[in-house]
Amino acid sequence: MISIVELSILTLNIWGIPFISKDRSLRVNAISKQLADGDYDVVSLQEVWSNDDFEYIRKVTQKSLPFSHYFHSGVVGSGLCILSKYPITMTLFHSWSVNGYVHRIQHGDWFGGKGVGLCQIMVQKQPINIYIAHLHAEYDRDCDDYKAHRVIQSFDTAQFIESTRGESILQVLAGDLNTEPGDLAHRLLLSTAKLTETCDNSVPTCDNPTNSYTPQSTIDSLPNGKRIDYILYRPGRDCQANVLDYKLPLSHSIPDHPISFSDHEAVYSRIRITLPQSPLPDSSNITFKNEDNGLVTALNEAIDICRDNLEKLRSHKTIYFTMALAVMMTLFYLIDMVPPYGLQTMFTVLRVIVSGLALFFLFMATLWNSMEANGILAGKLAMEISLRNAESEKAIDRSL
Repeated sequence: MISIVELSILTLNIWGIPFISKDRSLRVNAISKQLADGDYDVVSLQEVWSNDDFEYIRKVTQKSLPFSHYFHSGVVGSGLCILSKYPITMTLFHSWSVNGYVHRIQHGDWFGGKGVGLCQIMVQKQPINIYIAHLHAEYDRDCDDYKAHRVIQSFDTAQFIESTRGESILQVLAGDLNTEPGDLAHRLLLSTAKLTETCDNSVPTCDNPTNSYTPQSTIDSLPNGKRIDYILYRPGRDCQANVLDYKLPLSHSIPDHPISFSDHEAVYSRIRITLPQSPLPDSSNITFKNEDNGLVTALNEAIDICRDNLEKLRSHKTIYFTMALAVMMTLFYLIDMVPPYGLQTMFTVLRVIVSGLALFFLFMATLWNSMEANGILAGKLAMEISLRNAESEKAIDRSL
């Protein structure tokens, strides 16, 4: 067996909910600096709910982690992103079929359009699949209304890994899985996808008693915290992998501030992969091969269409907001107006219809517009990655 480069991976739920998460700007700045100064090959981040936060993190870590991808989905985005030292050659996102309830706005999981993301990176010309997921939260362990959803998400994620692993020499799932060791969702995920833990101990990654954001009431009821953040792995066919290191690298407070980096702990693993001496089977089915001379042209045309559509969606958003405002003004006029004798029923029906129109235009300008825009943007970003690889391979072909 011959050893290839070791892969160091960090995962962290940054708790980046705008207007809700405490000390968000300060913590995002501190997290970005730690990632930029650290020696990480891959970083998996969850709850990056602000695009400005993602752009800031990407900018600060540009030198040490020059490749990145955010998985756009749902109304506000999936909150998932991956930063990498190595080139990202392919991305894919699979939305889960069940993801909470739209009417439970206080939980908000449905609005994130959650799912499992995949970034394939190339390390010494060998493909490695990095998966990222953030399963539905468990808000009440004694009366968990989302247990079935989380179990389905876990199984769906495992099947996605199984169906996309191809000839990658290593598959890694890093994220906030919101399930504790031994829970059904945890057991289902490991057994179905044949994944292995990077740590055998119950290390508290959430509600850690040393974390500044853990309430005293939680410490009293759960003194040892709980482990819900993981780095799981599986070696590829004929390959071997072993864990060299596992730790919580950001378990101390932010320098010069008495607060933690997040309400979750960052998890770090270093994995060594060894390959068989004989070459691996051809992996053209999972890595980009520029065999079609018209591919670059087609990708450029598709990206242009996506770009035009995104511009139209921005215009549609303004139009729908304008129409909603006009309809609402009409509604206010109808509410204040005293209907003529005998027409009270007709005016009531008219008010209901106008109210429905106002709600429809607002829905189209906000929720629907965001979901469509995120879906198109996700496809556009994936096309751009494929285009870069296609152009690179064309340049190599020309030089030969």
